[in-house]
Amino acid sequence: MRRKTAFLFLILTLVLLLTGCWNRRELNELAIAVGMGIDKQGDQFRVSMQVVDPGKAAAKKGAGGGAPATLYTEEADTIFEAIRKITTISPRRMYFSHLRICVIGESMATEGMAKSLDILSRYHQFRTDFYIVVSKGTSAEDTLKIMTPLDPIPANDLFSSLETSEKNWSPSMTVTLDELISSLTSEGKQPVLTGLRVIGNKEMGETNSNVQKIAPPARLQYSGLAVFRKDKLIGWLNETESRGYNFILGKVQRSVGFVACPRGGRVVTEIIRTDAAIKGSIYRGEPQINIKMQVEANVGEVECTDLDLTKVSTIYDLEKQSEEKIEDIMKSVVRKAQRSYKADIFGFGEAIHRADPKTWNSLKKNWNDEHFAELPVNIKVDFKIRRLGTIGSSFLNDIKE
Repeated sequence: MRRKTAFLFLILTLVLLLTGCWNRRELNELAIAVGMGIDKQGDQFRVSMQVVDPGKAAAKKGAGGGAPATLYTEEADTIFEAIRKITTISPRRMYFSHLRICVIGESMATEGMAKSLDILSRYHQFRTDFYIVVSKGTSAEDTLKIMTPLDPIPANDLFSSLETSEKNWSPSMTVTLDELISSLTSEGKQPVLTGLRVIGNKEMGETNSNVQKIAPPARLQYSGLAVFRKDKLIGWLNETESRGYNFILGKVQRSVGFVACPRGGRVVTEIIRTDAAIKGSIYRGEPQINIKMQVEANVGEVECTDLDLTKVSTIYDLEKQSEEKIEDIMKSVVRKAQRSYKADIFGFGEAIHRADPKTWNSLKKNWNDEHFAELPVNIKVDFKIRRLGTIGSSFLNDIKE
């Protein structure tokens, strides 16, 4: 009898620990948001939510049977209010756990984007694995309206495109919410985000015709890096400067570059590996930065005639030219940040802090305006060519006029 009583008591105890699905929501009750745009309209926030249409997305009817995603937009005094206000036009409540991309409007970024980030970090449904970008020359809402051909859900297309671009082309980069907040709260580094623009006919890009043609009338393109001073957008880096920025931070995984041949043409190299080390130091009471960059590359294309790649001296000359070119690219973005923006986007202040915390405490108050603007930055690049490809010298040498 005692064993039965103990067994019954154990069962009742376990039942009390089972919470069940008290807060469950059925899939057909949720609007799964995959893209989010935040713009500023006067004193109000304009929030746009790109939501998946499950039926059309599963049936793959994006081109002929309607768009697999829809866009809801509302304005309010706060972002949270605008999100909840969307329920007046959406039959379902927004669900944010599958968010892939968040676009900050250029107007919003210019005024300051910190207020828009608080809800993203506070509300429990937002994960931190989505990417944040800035619209360039247009609103965040307009970028989320463009239909994309390969991936019918535009937010997924933007997510994959940014990842692919970062891995194979150096002027763009992915930034998650945690990384952005870390830069915003750091005393020795300013934030940087990738820019997103619409190229082509924006009006046609919002229609089905944009995915029914081999050459879409409109496309979404990542273009340059946005430079911030704290949470305010203060300017842009062009493609070359953006590449230099990623070289300095060692974020270039793979890329392509070229050097000129003595008699015309170019030798194109494919960068396959990079490693950068930023070290700060105090010399005679003044801060300075030393950057050592190691680059490995393969020869990808040769347009030159009379260039013998089997000679060690030829490879040596190509390596030295590549070193000088990369150094010039890196120095150009440092000059831009120091002279035009006075914003330490590289984390040089953090390097000084690591090297000498006591001296950093006396420098950090006026770091960007005074010390960073005059900071000596020494750059050394070591460029090595590993492979020549499947052939040595180009067949162009054998073509007779």
